[in-house]
Amino acid sequence: MAGKKEDAAADEDDTDAIGAERVALWLDRHPDFFVSRADLLSQMAFPSRWSGEGVVDLQRHMLERRQDEIENLRNCAIEVIETSRSNLSSQTRTHAGALALVAAGDFDELVGVVTDDLPLLLDVDVATLGFEAGSEDGHAFISPHIVTLDEGAVERLVGAGREVALVHDIGADGDLFGAAAGLVRSAALARLHPARGMPVGLLALGSRGDDFYSGQGTELVGFLARVLEFCIRRCRE
Repeated sequence: MAGKKEDAAADEDDTDAIGAERVALWLDRHPDFFVSRADLLSQMAFPSRWSGEGVVDLQRHMLERRQDEIENLRNCAIEVIETSRSNLSSQTRTHAGALALVAAGDFDELVGVVTDDLPLLLDVDVATLGFEAGSEDGHAFISPHIVTLDEGAVERLVGAGREVALVHDIGADGDLFGAAAGLVRSAALARLHPARGMPVGLLALGSRGDDFYSGQGTELVGFLARVLEFCIRRCRE
């Protein structure tokens, strides 16, 4: 830190040594300098049209305010562009995942798509499929690759009357991700209604980062869950 301060002080001394007259002379010979260095103009201090006690240059204050507004608009535009790109990427990934589900030939292959393909296609760390086993129908879904949930677990995890829940800190509920439970930090949980007579299910997408949090849109996760419901119904029937 000390070395950086000394370098900064040395640069300031060198600048002072150049002299205002020499700077003015150089700029006079290079009138197009600020064309390529427009960013420096925003840091320049300009003289007021008025001077003296009790005199306020309103035009200067208006210009400064306008510059601040332009900077805020520029930042907002950049944020909108980045958000749009992110949304487009998420939509493209979701569509790819949906196509992979539809292409599954049977139920075992469908489960494989969920657990093996969806993490890669959706850019998440783990994806699991679970069903409640509290009814006789639930036993038809018992498999080493399917998470067996207690009766009422989906309602507890997703919430009453909700179809999708975004959990920023999955905590103890991370057990539904099996061997990857210790890895998952945030998750997207989608309720599944495969068909009448079939048990309630759950599609769980887990991430080791903060990818899922309250306030995000859930439309894409909900869409993927509806596609998965259709595929389960088709395979089981």
